[in-house]
Amino acid sequence: MLAGVSDVSTQVNPGFPGLRERLRDATAGAHRELDAQLSSFDLTVLAGYRRFLQASAGALLPLEAALVAAGVARIFPDWPERSRSAAIAADLGRLGGAAQSTVSVPPLTPSGMLGTMYVLEGSRLGARFLLKEVAEAADLRMTEATSYLSHGAGKRLWQSFLSKLQGEEACDEVEVIAAARVAFAAFERAAERA
Repeated sequence: MLAGVSDVSTQVNPGFPGLRERLRDATAGAHRELDAQLSSFDLTVLAGYRRFLQASAGALLPLEAALVAAGVARIFPDWPERSRSAAIAADLGRLGGAAQSTVSVPPLTPSGMLGTMYVLEGSRLGARFLLKEVAEAADLRMTEATSYLSHGAGKRLWQSFLSKLQGEEACDEVEVIAAARVAFAAFERAAERA
């Protein structure tokens, strides 16, 4: 069990009307640490942006693979619309890089899939701000390699994820939070290795 998770209620509670808030609060520290770590990448120059994408791919690829292995499409039938592995690989290819898994992640339970999806879907919100930084780059190769950051723009993927999170019939809150923390940690480790 991860540190700090044991103080969270382990009861199964249909609907979890407050799960989003508890999840946000339980992962706030990890979110801040990851944001600080990722801010070290200069997204206005090609080398910095490529390193950022390589770091992101290092965690995204194994997390998405774990979701697929766990059967994410049963919970999220629109998974093909949500998956960003192909988008980040295409961006890196345009920039002369390659998308590679650099961290390993444990298998996911159904509740763990929700925690992982919370991190991945939430990262789309931050991607909008990062996209603005990349747009300021003088190098046109960078502005043409934004499939990952702009993926899902104009769709209501975050809102539909939250609806699913709130409406799950039965999930283990401890597993949801633990998986979200593992996902944040995977991105942190990948960023350290980039």
